[in-house]
Amino acid sequence: MAALKKGTKLTDNPKNYMLRVRMDQETLNQLDECCKAERLSRSEIVRRGIKEQHSRLKK
Repeated sequence: MAALKKGTKLTDNPKNYMLRVRMDQETLNQLDECCKAERLSRSEIVRRGIKEQHSRLKK
C-alpha cells in the first residue's frame, strides 16, 4: 500500500473536478448569504443546488 501524504483526507467521494462559473454581483451576494445562513462553503451550496434541481427533474 502506498504511503499517504501527511494531511491527506480520506473520502469515499473525492472532489476531482473543478467548475468555474461567471455570475453578477447580485448572484454572488445571494450565494454568500446562503453560505452564511447555512454555515457551508460556496462549493457545498452549489452542490446542494445541483442536487435539488436534479431531483426536481426526476419527479
